[in-house]
Amino acid sequence: MTSVNLETLQLYCDVVRLRSFSRGAAANAVSQSAASQAIQQLETELDTALLDRSRRPLLPTEQGQAFYEACRTLLQGFEKARADLVLARERVEGTVRVAAIYSVGLHDTSRHMQPFMAAYPQARVRLECLHPHKVVEAVVEDEADLGILSYPAATRTLTVVPLRQEPMVLVAHPAHRLARRRTVEPADLQGEKFVAFDRDLAIRKAIDRALRQHEVLVDVVMEFDNVETIKQAIGINAGVSILPRPTVLNESGMRTLAAVPLAPPGLVRPIGIIHRRGRRLPPVVARFIEQLQKPIEGSP
Repeated sequence: MTSVNLETLQLYCDVVRLRSFSRGAAANAVSQSAASQAIQQLETELDTALLDRSRRPLLPTEQGQAFYEACRTLLQGFEKARADLVLARERVEGTVRVAAIYSVGLHDTSRHMQPFMAAYPQARVRLECLHPHKVVEAVVEDEADLGILSYPAATRTLTVVPLRQEPMVLVAHPAHRLARRRTVEPADLQGEKFVAFDRDLAIRKAIDRALRQHEVLVDVVMEFDNVETIKQAIGINAGVSILPRPTVLNESGMRTLAAVPLAPPGLVRPIGIIHRRGRRLPPVVARFIEQLQKPIEGSP
């Protein structure tokens, strides 16, 4: 027994609907000869004459009309089932698990959550702020769908989606001698007490590299693994630091800290999104990435 495929049934329905082999064939992008042969094979398979070829325009037999109605219902049901599957795949619902470094999670990612969940009421975002190494680990271990961090690195396991470049500024206590400068040259930092990031962080390595290039030595008096603690140390005038501008907008606006641009070309901190390489992202995760790429009102 030969199997009958959906393409043949669609062809038959179009021939009956259009009352013509030639028009039915054209609707299915096949030749008239191929259409005629396919219908003949279908009739042989069913052991029934489906079309009355003696009449013009072409009409189905009584059995052919009944078969046409049944085929049309079947094809419509198949199309609906396929559309439902596509809709289910694209439905934006569920939870996005996000791991972010503290400075980005607190100052940026959290502001995207409310508009995202307002746009997609069936979606939720679970944000966890972690040390940079822990962000990578969470994504690799499938404890997070997305990671957001600075200086992201693509690997055989991880894909990077670039997000933005954040300008770095000198941050000082308002009473510091450099606080009122319009810009700061690298040489101005020679010998300054400096509140630094921990040595194993990419941002610390980038800052150290820039200072070495200008042959500048600073006096590192404290080291921390996050921006918030560094800002607290600067707030008691323990030293100056170089931080991403978006992380000190509130403090500079209230004048509790001074943020002074670095002389061109300055420094930037690259921010990116990481996710598991080769994994198809669920619609809710893909849409949240799109949300993260949108500017938020009031952002620099």
